[in-house]
Amino acid sequence: MRQITQKLGSGVMRILEAPFPVSNPGQVTVRNLYSVISAGSEGATVKAARAGFAAKAAARPEEVKQAIESVKTRGIGQTCRAVMKKLGAHSPLGYSCVGEVIEVGREVSEFKVGDFAACGGKTACHAEIVSVGANLCVKVDRQADLKQSAYNTLGAIAMQGVRQADLRLGESCAVIGLGLVGQLTCILLRAAGVRVVGVDIDDFAVSLAARHSADLALNRHEAAAEWRIMDFSGGYGCDAVIIAASSTSLDPINFAGAISRKKATIVVVGSVPTGFSREPHFYNKELTLKMSCSYGPGRYDPVYEQKGRDYPQAYVRWTEKRNMEAFQDLIARRVIDVGCLTTHTFGLEEAPAAYRMIVERSEPYLGILIEYDAGRQLCRKPVIVSTKEVRSGKVNIGFIGAGSYACGQLLPHIPAGPDVVLKTVMTNTGASGRGVADRFGFQYCTGEVEDILENPEINTVFIATRHDTHGRYVLESLRAGKNVFVEKPLCLDVRELEEIREICSDACQSMLVVGFNRRFAPLTGELTRLMGTGKMSMTYRVNAGAVAPGSWLLDPETGGGRILGEVCHFMDYFNFLCGSYPVRVHAEAFEETSCNNDTVAISIKYANGSLGAVQYFANGSKSLAKERVEVYRGGLTAVLDDFRDLRVYGGQKTFHRRLFSQDKGQKIQVHSFIEAIRGGLPPPIPLQSIFRATESTFKVLDSIRTARAMEI
Repeated sequence: MRQITQKLGSGVMRILEAPFPVSNPGQVTVRNLYSVISAGSEGATVKAARAGFAAKAAARPEEVKQAIESVKTRGIGQTCRAVMKKLGAHSPLGYSCVGEVIEVGREVSEFKVGDFAACGGKTACHAEIVSVGANLCVKVDRQADLKQSAYNTLGAIAMQGVRQADLRLGESCAVIGLGLVGQLTCILLRAAGVRVVGVDIDDFAVSLAARHSADLALNRHEAAAEWRIMDFSGGYGCDAVIIAASSTSLDPINFAGAISRKKATIVVVGSVPTGFSREPHFYNKELTLKMSCSYGPGRYDPVYEQKGRDYPQAYVRWTEKRNMEAFQDLIARRVIDVGCLTTHTFGLEEAPAAYRMIVERSEPYLGILIEYDAGRQLCRKPVIVSTKEVRSGKVNIGFIGAGSYACGQLLPHIPAGPDVVLKTVMTNTGASGRGVADRFGFQYCTGEVEDILENPEINTVFIATRHDTHGRYVLESLRAGKNVFVEKPLCLDVRELEEIREICSDACQSMLVVGFNRRFAPLTGELTRLMGTGKMSMTYRVNAGAVAPGSWLLDPETGGGRILGEVCHFMDYFNFLCGSYPVRVHAEAFEETSCNNDTVAISIKYANGSLGAVQYFANGSKSLAKERVEVYRGGLTAVLDDFRDLRVYGGQKTFHRRLFSQDKGQKIQVHSFIEAIRGGLPPPIPLQSIFRATESTFKVLDSIRTARAMEI
């Protein structure tokens, strides 16, 4: 399929040939007929991408701050790889479209193949095929004007702003900013019986509103603008003001205060600063200021948008999906007509010219549609990225999932050579898969895992997806006879662990390795050389930091929580250091955060008498380094700080070694895995160690739940 993308670093825009997006459970796959370019937000994105690095940095101060902190902890190399990955990626554009349903995922019952659907959200992009969550798409009446239905997302944004204003029949409302969202807001207000004033600084937008959507339309620079609005409202001021503008100026918010009546409501839909002047308007009039969150309740909630769990209508009457449905109903019943907003229509291949017109402002525009060729033959198959003929080698690799970690810590470390071939990469979205394939030299990219599992040439699979898919992909890859490298954790439940253990019997010829990279770190090698192995005391303090409450890592179904997702690293590390396996664990978590289990103290007893203590804390300061390991044995003490600084005390002289940048062993582990396959060597991590480390993390959760020690 074809898709419009832009590289954030260079600003280069392409019509990219990309694989179909993955259709996950709870999603609907749609073949686009029309999509809308949001000239305001997309135009700003395009301009930012084409700006120089200094301008990019100035526009994103928070991201610059994060990069500086990353340099301090991870080093320049890792930080640069992460930044360049983001800047070099093919970034999709667009978030509002309409088309025909071609596939319905499991857990979706309201759609069927052949339905028309209007879609919203970041995956409702300018592409021939899109896949969106069921709560981000709505059915469209077959008799509706699909060109108008394509305004779905923008209509929902406008509708949510109108709902926040909470106006009554006959009241007045001023709309500041007459771009697409502002014009749609005016249309919806008039349909609701509200008297509308439209205000903008662009004469074309003002004239369009005067003809189609506003009872009074004014240029903000008009000398008598404020007086005319007061006269329009009977001298009292407007009952509400909706700001749909995008500006760095304080004028929109202060002007809104000036034209409001006493106790009016001001709703911010657009992107404007809110540092308003307290007097004379906001304080004296006791104005109410509200923010309107995008499409409505449910926005940015992964449980609602990704898992499709609706809010009860009795308690949340208007969700983002119900706003979309209401917008489409108004179009179908011809209560509103938004066709007047469309000033241009481009074919997909002509889309770069549309963005050029927006950036250069070469002619007046408002609503810009992209029209797709409904008759073009499309089929699901891997996209050929490289036409260069490459023979299969000893290690022929397929990558399932290729996000930031894979692109920063796995793919760059795969050794080059004629006997190591990057065959196929699979990601959820077509643009990301194509970008990774281009960057690292894969022969193909795909959206179908079967293109990797059923390809007889591929003998090695890397799995770097979200945690809930690890166990399934490991099992499917092993059954297909592939060698497997899976990022931690191995799996999220005991049943999957037992299935994997069973398939990895003596008869299994495939190699299985989990991304327990810390045992391969250079300073780990120095530590074990100086301290030896055997009975020892070990502590591992992790200043993990808090994770945002909505993060998928904390979701027990998707991420498994932080113990399964990360503490497994430290359990494996202790196994490696002392050369033994746990026989008993006892763990206690903070009661205040016990639902997340992200502030926890774990005590471990080993078969050889060693003792271990993992202190995993999410309630500390970010200014402290993340990880510290201390090992005590035979009169020696080793202190390893953040895999960058090692000191060993005891003997005649303190040993000290400090690396230029942090190295947690990812490169050495990837090389060891590839070399083991090349040379027919034993796996770099014994299977028993992988299984015991994973099993012990399950026991940690059992210990927290039962408040007692668990035997292993």
